[in-house]
Order: sequence, then C-alpha cells, then structure tokens
Amino acid sequence: MRPNINKDLLPIKAHYFLFNAGTAPVVPFMPTLAKQLGYSSIVVGTMYTILAVIGMLTKPLVGFLSDRYQRHRMLFISCEILTGLAFFLITFTPGVQKPLPVVELHHESTTTVRYCSSDNCISTNLKNHFQNQTLTCKLHCQIEPFIWNDMCKECFQIKPENCNRSSEYVDLIRDINMNDIGMDQLTDGKTCMIFTVIQPADDLEALESTDCLDNSTYFNTTCELNCNNEYLHSQLAESPVISNSDAVSLYQFWWFFGMLTISWIGMAAVVSIGDAICFAILGERGHLYGKQRLYGSVGWGIFSILAGILVDSMSTDTEKDYTAVFWMTAIIMALDVLASIKLKHTQTHLSPNILKDVGQMFLSMRCVIFFIWCVFIGLGTALIWNFLFWHLENLSSCQDSMKTLQGFVMAIQCFCGELPFFFSSGWILKKIGHINAMSLVLFGFGVRFILYSMLQDPWYVLPIELLNGVTFGLFYATMASYASIVAPPGTETTMQGLVGAIFEGIGVSTGSFVGGLLFDSVGGGHTFEIFGVSFFIAFIVHFCIQKYLQRHQSADTDENCCRSPPKTFRSLW
Repeated sequence: MRPNINKDLLPIKAHYFLFNAGTAPVVPFMPTLAKQLGYSSIVVGTMYTILAVIGMLTKPLVGFLSDRYQRHRMLFISCEILTGLAFFLITFTPGVQKPLPVVELHHESTTTVRYCSSDNCISTNLKNHFQNQTLTCKLHCQIEPFIWNDMCKECFQIKPENCNRSSEYVDLIRDINMNDIGMDQLTDGKTCMIFTVIQPADDLEALESTDCLDNSTYFNTTCELNCNNEYLHSQLAESPVISNSDAVSLYQFWWFFGMLTISWIGMAAVVSIGDAICFAILGERGHLYGKQRLYGSVGWGIFSILAGILVDSMSTDTEKDYTAVFWMTAIIMALDVLASIKLKHTQTHLSPNILKDVGQMFLSMRCVIFFIWCVFIGLGTALIWNFLFWHLENLSSCQDSMKTLQGFVMAIQCFCGELPFFFSSGWILKKIGHINAMSLVLFGFGVRFILYSMLQDPWYVLPIELLNGVTFGLFYATMASYASIVAPPGTETTMQGLVGAIFEGIGVSTGSFVGGLLFDSVGGGHTFEIFGVSFFIAFIVHFCIQKYLQRHQSADTDENCCRSPPKTFRSLW
C-alpha cells in the first residue's frame, strides 16, 4: 500500500529541512569563533544582545509588511538569499594580529622563564607538539636599575658597549627545551609552567647574559617572548586577546559583527514568515505544525554533527578552521531558495487595521502572561545558544575533539530531543493543553541548567541534551501554536513576528547580556546554577498564576486574547 503523501506540504517540509541544515554548520559555532578571534565573553554577550534586539525589530516589521502588502513569498525568498550570503562572507573576516606572549624571567641559582595560566592543557600540548625540540627565543624584558648595576659589573666584560644603564629594557637570546617543563600550582587555580633557560653554545652570540650573575643575586622581571613559532605564540596568547574597550576600534570586529547582523536580520524574517506560511498552508490542521517543523530538526541534527567533525578534521593547529562549514551554508541555502520557490501560499484574510487588532492582545491578562513566558524562555535559550559551547570548552581539559563533541550535542538535541517532541507536540498539547505545557517547559529549563552546573567532564553533557525536546521542541511548538490560535484573522504573520520579537528581542537579548556578565564574573558553572534556580521559581509562580486565572476568569469571555471559537480556546488548557 502506497503511503498517502500530501504534495502541497512537501515544499514547506523541504524548507524547514534545508534552512536548518544551512544554518546549523555556522550558527552554533559563532560564539566560539568570536572567542577564537580574541573577544571576551562580555563582548560576545553584548553582540548577541544587540543581535537579538535587531531580530526583535525585524520580525514584527517584516510580518507587518508581509500582511499589509501581501508579499510573503517575495520577502521570504529575499531574506533566505540575504542570510546565506552574509554567513558566507564571515569566512573573509580578517584576523587580528595577536601580541607576543608575556612571561616572567626569574634568576636565582638558575635562570627560568615562567608562564602562568588557568588552562592546564598548555604544557601537555607543548610537549606533544615539540617533543624534544629546543627553541631559540628572544626575550624583551623590563629592567630595574639595581639589576643593571649587577649586570654591568659582572656580565659585560666581553661586551661593555651593551651596558646601557639608562635603558628600561634589555634583550636576551636564550635556548629553551620545550620538553623540560616544570609545573607550579598557585592558590588562585592557575598553573605556572617553568621553562629552564639553556646557556647558548656560543655565548658571544647572545645580546646579553644573565648566567654570569652569582647565585646570591635574585631578580624577576616581565618579558615579551618571541620564538618565531606561531604554535607556541598561540598557546601562550592571553585570553581574551582583545580588550573590551579596544574591540570597537577594530575594523575586523565591525566586519564580523556587520555580517552577523545582516544574517540575523535575514534569519529573523525567514523564521517569522516561514511559520506563518506553514500555518496558512495547514489551515484548520494547525495541530500538524510540529510534524512539518520536525524536518528542521532532522536537517539541523545531520549537518551540525557533520560540521563539527569536518571542522576538527580540517584543523591542524590550535585554532579551528571554519572555512568548509561556511561553504556548506552557502550551498545548502541556495537549495533552500529553490525549494521555497515551489511554495504555494495565499492569505484569505486581510485585517483592515492590523496594528489595532494586534494591540488588543496586550489588554488580556492571559496574553500578557504568555508574552512574559516568552521573555523568560528567551533568557534561558540565550544562555544555551551563546554560552553552552563556551562552558564545554572551559571544561574540555586537554581534549582536542571539541567540535566533534559539539556536533554530537546538537545531533542529540535534534534527533533524540526535538524530533520526537515536534512529532508528538500536537498530541501532547491536546492532552495537557498549552498552559500546562508552558509550565513544563519552565521546569525542564530548571533541571537542565542545574545539571549543566554540576558537569565535570564535558562528554557527560550528552544525556542532558535529551531535555532539549522539552525546552525547545515542546516550547517552540507551544509558542507558535498558541500565537496562531490567538491571532485575529489577517494578522497571522504579524502575530508570529510579534511573539518571535518578544522571545528574541527582549528575552534572548537580555539573556545574552546577563549571561556574558555572569560568565565573566562568576564562571560558567555558577551562571547555570543561578539560571536553574531562577527557572524553578518561575515555574512555581507561573503554575500558581495560571491556576488562579483558570478558577476566577472565564476563558470564553476573554475576547481580547482570542477570536477563535470557545472550544479551540479551551484546548489551550
């Protein structure tokens, strides 16, 4: 028996699959790419705050224009092209010249170079990379007057012309054995690597020497280390390389942020119009939305794991090479445009006063609570989107397969989390109602964040990602379905844009900014713990308020929130 295939739904299924497959290789990796480029968590959080606000402004504006001028498909396809092109151009972001690493030069019985960092992997990476190699390095060191006195007295009998007491710096050339690295654990959690300085075979080639100082002479000073080796310099680079104040003065930052902004505008429009087109095609079968949207999860899951493996396999240095995934995005987004051309969409209702009809929604207590719920979910979603991978990389110890792990994370989020919940969302919403689903989503976020805060090994994150079915799959189906049900006729696209704007523009933007500040001040574990406790409190408050409204307010008379039949509205509970 041949399966019954609705050919009218094939283009929207193809769009969801291809659009998510096209954005999956790049969107999750943008915060870690920004980190690799040298920007701090505060800068990244601020960037995503602004991006979310831009998305907030874009979604209702594009929705209004689509409903007002009936140009849904034209705007839809144009924004798909804009998204793919902007993401592809990010691959041409110029790199920032990183400063030379700063180390400490110590002299007591021997001369050593010390470098302290909270990253315990550096010494292992250096030993594995250099084996028994010896590097000849130049140290440009600050010098105090008392050190000059000893050096001029003891060390410059061969080259007295180098005894320049007026100079604040001295240049030293020394050999360093990269396999002979001592370790010193500090009380603040940092580890210091101790490199033993080797006397050159021909001391006459050295600019100056400290080995001539007797053992009673002790000093330490700060030096720039230049070994003419990019790998060593990248390992010892300060993190973040770029200070918060200097970032906005760099043209490289504005190119990267500008392309991200354009791509975010395109994505916001595509998501908003795409969901409205989907509900218009489904008509009275709106409960089947999840079964269309699940194809997006399939596309995201497949291509996110492929992208992670591809980035790891093509990266031979400490810095990841993302070139291949930008090409993936460009090609797949082009296919999405071709699929979207086949969409058949006509809007049967046109609201005579779109802004007035939508504005009525804010007079309903239930709709206001729904909007606040969208904001709170946006707070949590921002933390996951922008800082989960950052947190995993901080926990990664000396593992070099982080992009593969991150690909598996997204695959489990999609195939084991989102996909089954999108598929069964219609049945779930019929059984428990939209209101109870909202409470369940808040509870799911609380559990998820508390588990993140307890992580020690980043690979243990994989089973936690099963909760993405509740926190994104069920959430998104609930949000889109609720917005479609309560939207006055002729305002469907505007309503989807408004809800998306509240979720992203207020919720995600605030979550990005607050998350960036907390990550910088208290670290990832405590940040997730704070968010987890907050979501448990929100769950209790939301549940109690909704129960109160259910008992004291009639759903059938709340005309400001819903123009649908009473039977449909009762299904929200």
